[in-house]
Amino acid sequence: MKKILVIGGGAMGSAFTIPCIENKNIVTITEPYNNIFIKNLSSKNKFHSALKVSLPKKLKFRKFSENLLKEKFDLIVIALSLPGIDFIGKKLKKFKIKTPILVLTKGLKYEKKNKKILTIPEQLKKNYNVSNISILKGPCLAKELAKKNQTNVIIANKSIKKAQQIGKMISTSYYLIEFSKDVIGIEVCSAIKNIYSMIIGAGQSLNASSNLFQKSVIEMKYLTKYFKGQEHTIMGLAGVGDLYVSAAGGRNSKMGSYLGKGYTFKIAKKRFMPYDTVEGEQLAKEIAPFIFKKVSKRKIPLMISLLKTIINNKRLKIKV
Repeated sequence: MKKILVIGGGAMGSAFTIPCIENKNIVTITEPYNNIFIKNLSSKNKFHSALKVSLPKKLKFRKFSENLLKEKFDLIVIALSLPGIDFIGKKLKKFKIKTPILVLTKGLKYEKKNKKILTIPEQLKKNYNVSNISILKGPCLAKELAKKNQTNVIIANKSIKKAQQIGKMISTSYYLIEFSKDVIGIEVCSAIKNIYSMIIGAGQSLNASSNLFQKSVIEMKYLTKYFKGQEHTIMGLAGVGDLYVSAAGGRNSKMGSYLGKGYTFKIAKKRFMPYDTVEGEQLAKEIAPFIFKKVSKRKIPLMISLLKTIINNKRLKIKV
């Protein structure tokens, strides 16, 4: 029995607590700034408005505070949105946290000063001196995990032994874990698939979407190798596995369907998805300055089209 702290009370962080509790851990969840999720988690029945389920009674909710981070845990899980990485990084640095960290957040960070793209572990280590970081990625819809549907994910750490220790802590009969050393490749794949699932969603028929899927995989392979990830990662859970799930049933593909119908991003967001976080938009705005300047446009035409669509708020034009 281990003590686990989950920071981030959104859909994924909350759903993640279910297999952790079923594996007989003592699980505490905290939410730093979203008042809706704070209200959900602090309520008597812990009914989560995003997941549409009541979370386990054994789940402990604690108000976020610096004192909470001073307590002893066997694992700290970061399940915040990408902008929250800087927030929690500062807190972890302040208290010189040495507890193993598991990051569920997906995304990349553009470092303007050095004109480099950083993965989340690189960002935490370089800017906040946080070490002992593992990442968990893969084709996992939070609502399905909350229903205990079979879910396969992958934990990456340069030390397979450390990844396996975490896997043993959180796996169940329905939450199945694979392991990898390719932290960079898995981070890159899990981030850029949000952009490519939007592109696939723009196809207005299965025929068109399948063509976009195939071409998206080719571009993902190029970009993963460009950022020094391993090519075989593309064909795994963090690559085509995660891309399939996102394209079939995620918010990014939903937005893509509106872009494919001719709406600009801002109009589609306001009219159809005003309360939804579209991760692909956040990533597009973050990495666009680097992609436009550093990466060959002829190698990634789909990516370039989507970035221009979001950055310039124009209608999507895809040439395939």
